[in-house]
Amino acid sequence: MSPVQKTTVAPFIPAESNLREFTPRAIVVGTLLGMIFGASSVFLTLKVGLTVSASIPVAVISMTLFRLWAKIGGGFGARDATILEHNIAQTAGSAGESLAFGIGVTMPAILILGFDLEWSRTLLVAVLGGLLGILLMIPLRRALIVQQHGVLKYPEGTACAAVLKAGANAESLAAAHATFGSNSTAAGVSAGAVFAGFGIGLVYNTLCRALKLWKDTVAHVFGAPLATGSLAAEISPEMLGVGYIIGPKIGGVMAAGGVLSYLVLVPMIKFFGTGLAEPLSPGTKLIRDMGVKEIRDSYILYIGAGAVAAGGLVSLARSLPTIWRAIRGGLADLTETRAGPASTLRTERDLSLKFVGIGILGLLVAILSATPLQMTLPGAFLILLFGGLFVTVSSRLTGEIGSSSNPVSGMTIATLLFTCLIFRLVGWSGSGYFVTALSVGAIVCIASSNGGTTSQDLKTGFLLGGTPRAQQLAILIGAAASALVLGPVLLTLNRDATTYVRASDVAPTLRVAAESLSGAPRERLSGPQVKSDPGDYRVWHEPDPAGGAAKKFLMDEAGRAVWLVDPGINGQYSMVQDGHPVKKLDPNVAGGHEVKKLDAPKAILVSYIIKGILGGKLPWALVLFGGMVTLMLELCGIGSLAFAVGVYLPFAVSLPIFIGGLVRLLVDRRERPALVRAGWSEEEITAESDRSPGVLMASGYIAGGSIAGIVVAFISARMSTLDDTLTQWAMRANPFFEGSRSDALSLIPYAALILLLWLAARGRIFPASKGRAIR
Repeated sequence: MSPVQKTTVAPFIPAESNLREFTPRAIVVGTLLGMIFGASSVFLTLKVGLTVSASIPVAVISMTLFRLWAKIGGGFGARDATILEHNIAQTAGSAGESLAFGIGVTMPAILILGFDLEWSRTLLVAVLGGLLGILLMIPLRRALIVQQHGVLKYPEGTACAAVLKAGANAESLAAAHATFGSNSTAAGVSAGAVFAGFGIGLVYNTLCRALKLWKDTVAHVFGAPLATGSLAAEISPEMLGVGYIIGPKIGGVMAAGGVLSYLVLVPMIKFFGTGLAEPLSPGTKLIRDMGVKEIRDSYILYIGAGAVAAGGLVSLARSLPTIWRAIRGGLADLTETRAGPASTLRTERDLSLKFVGIGILGLLVAILSATPLQMTLPGAFLILLFGGLFVTVSSRLTGEIGSSSNPVSGMTIATLLFTCLIFRLVGWSGSGYFVTALSVGAIVCIASSNGGTTSQDLKTGFLLGGTPRAQQLAILIGAAASALVLGPVLLTLNRDATTYVRASDVAPTLRVAAESLSGAPRERLSGPQVKSDPGDYRVWHEPDPAGGAAKKFLMDEAGRAVWLVDPGINGQYSMVQDGHPVKKLDPNVAGGHEVKKLDAPKAILVSYIIKGILGGKLPWALVLFGGMVTLMLELCGIGSLAFAVGVYLPFAVSLPIFIGGLVRLLVDRRERPALVRAGWSEEEITAESDRSPGVLMASGYIAGGSIAGIVVAFISARMSTLDDTLTQWAMRANPFFEGSRSDALSLIPYAALILLLWLAARGRIFPASKGRAIR
């Protein structure tokens, strides 16, 4: 049995207090902020396969909004929110980020498997997985949060509690437990850093991506002897912010993976393949005629996917002892908790086990009844089995190592592997079971992610003296509301970056028997290219015989392929002119269309697991090469998962993340000596750094930059004439956008972005949070 902390902990607000807590305004504000951060997290997950915690930014913004409300509406009886109301707001707001991660990791795989991305399927997976994770975690609260206090640290939840204490208003301080005293907190938290970061990220990406004032990606391709080797960086606020938050170690390892892909593997494939007289499978083109992107799409993607799969399995295997202790300790503590007397204290009131049981049963019925999920009874049983297991594991691991290090991806891989193997053993193979397996994996992934987030929120409430029942209701509401917007955001990002390529350029001989299309759905072109062809076509999904992504074609009534539909997520053709794929748009030719495709790195892995086991088709040699890269790193004592993600991701994504990590390294090195001289422990230094103005500013960069990316993509697809006009102007007359010096000139606004982050992190723009007073 796991050790149990017996020390009685005095919460910030005593159980006898009746401070306002579960109020409509706290729920509304938290839910709206959760939708915003959830939308930005979907965008981020599709780009880099990870998210960052939204709890602290939501808490800081909540405090600022309610304080402004009290000042502006003071004459009408408006009051500032209490610390418990802010806790409810951050609890409701944190759900969007964890749902977004699960959706972005799993649902785009449906495109690669040869199906359409549907709003109903995405909504069902998000709602059912999110609510299931919360309900499965509720019975664990007393065992993990209360009995294990002092053993399980829950770093993000503890940091969020410290931020909320630092910003507590006079009413909350007056009600605080005598242990803390009315003067125990210092001046308020610098919410200006979050708002400034959001505004800067929003304006920067609008000027860059909408008005085309400078390039959003700088790149250089080398010639011989390193032919097709390349360096690239997406100079955006969101990537810089991600790098600052995850730090230099992970950012550096990811960049090292990019170095292997773009400065070793791509040039090596070009070097050895130039003399080949025919295409090398799974490529369909002579290697000597391929550029950097074509080599990546044909070969590096599979190597990267193999590395990520092996890295996820290694991460899961390394966590097995902890997982086993989590299962054994959690079950033992849960049994002991149920055997104890019920508590009537406000701070010990959970939603009843009856409510939880009925809720879980209702969710399982909904899962079985939902036609888009194509669920079977064994599949629903696997969801309950793996969901219960991995929610317990996720909740405990989050307490031990934090949300950022919680191997939810590894749990998802394990779920898919076991599910697909079980399906294969009972004879369920082929594409007919792809959606069922994906639905099982997606719901368990979202449940595990949300279970960990819920446990962090409940830890914050435990330290502050919140009512568990109120928090549990708040995150249920926040999860359900966020799920309503995340599906449309995902579909919009995919649709607005979709391009249509003439089939004569990519599949000139593709024909399908007309009778095979009789029941196929009909579809028209959408977006900027709709003006080139208003026709109505039949949809046909053509599987890749080599095991790669299935392709979607629009066919005429005679069965001839007319258009290849290249999706916005994991698509290959970002530049199309008059329906033909081009490497560079001609500013003098009308009808040019350029979009930013989203890579969804972990969704590729999910699809390959399903297709490899149930479909039996995969370029296994390349996948195994990636696995050997992971093995090499592990033998060298280097954590492989971050490196593997770097191998898979475009170098333009991993390099700016590394730059953000370098800024964090320089800031921490300047701040650390003073804290060490003051007698701070390593744990306290880390906690202070994680709630510093630099982290808050970086969070704002991520949210503002990502929201701008979503809005710009949405507007560009609907105002294509204006977008084309701005693009053609920038290519002809803007030296920051086109020309021999455009890369260097575009780095000027990016340097300003880095400088502002540095100044904010050093406290030169926004004061520190004074968190040192509540150590």
